[in-house]
Amino acid sequence: MRQHGFRRELRVGSYLSIGRTTLVAVAAPGGEPRKNAAGHPEIVSMLFPAERARMLDTWNTIGLRGTASDSYSVEDLFVPDAFTGSRETPEKRRIPGPLYAIPMQGLYAVGVAGVALGIAGAMLDAFKELASRKTPRGLGRLADSAAIQSGVAAAEARLGAGRAYALETLAAIYARAPSEGAVGVEDRARVRLAASNAIQGAIEVADWIYKRAGASAIFRGGPFERRFRDMHTLSQQMQSRDAHFETIGQVLLGSPPAVFF
Repeated sequence: MRQHGFRRELRVGSYLSIGRTTLVAVAAPGGEPRKNAAGHPEIVSMLFPAERARMLDTWNTIGLRGTASDSYSVEDLFVPDAFTGSRETPEKRRIPGPLYAIPMQGLYAVGVAGVALGIAGAMLDAFKELASRKTPRGLGRLADSAAIQSGVAAAEARLGAGRAYALETLAAIYARAPSEGAVGVEDRARVRLAASNAIQGAIEVADWIYKRAGASAIFRGGPFERRFRDMHTLSQQMQSRDAHFETIGQVLLGSPPAVFF
């Protein structure tokens, strides 16, 4: 049975509680990184008991603190091949069904999009309530401002459109997903596009609300401050990169990059 192991201390990130997962580069017998089909170092995911990890308190972020995405270290740990997998070869998945036909990176993107829409939606609901009672000094009630009225309507449409497009896209791809193997590159791009569009729209709505809420948005424990921090922590994550639109465009124009998950 093939084994994967760590001879030295390795520090990685974690998102599981009853078990730990890690992403590591695989070394060839000579010690050099083993390359994948695209010529890049091969990355393998490993699953192992949580008690083998030593937690490192590193998640000191401005937002999303509740995820507790701390780091951890492990030493002299060997993992059987049966407890490993690869994001880079979704066609080799072990479990049938349409859900698992969508590569892991696409599922991550969808999850982040859902969180972004939820944060922005909650901020919008809170802002409607605020606008109905707040009258800034020297101005009229927020809810009576034509600019605020227009902005709230646009924000409602932006979030609703992003959610509807994501649900429609995912339902169509899920319906035609193969029971074995993975969805094609164009469908992967459309999953990414739907998620990126929802994320970008949610960030824009959150920023608009935060600014229009004025000083009401800056106080700890209020309905805006934590959500603003959470949104702008989310906006820095890999799934929120603006560069995703470039690679999606390459796929849709018939010139996909060498590797696209």
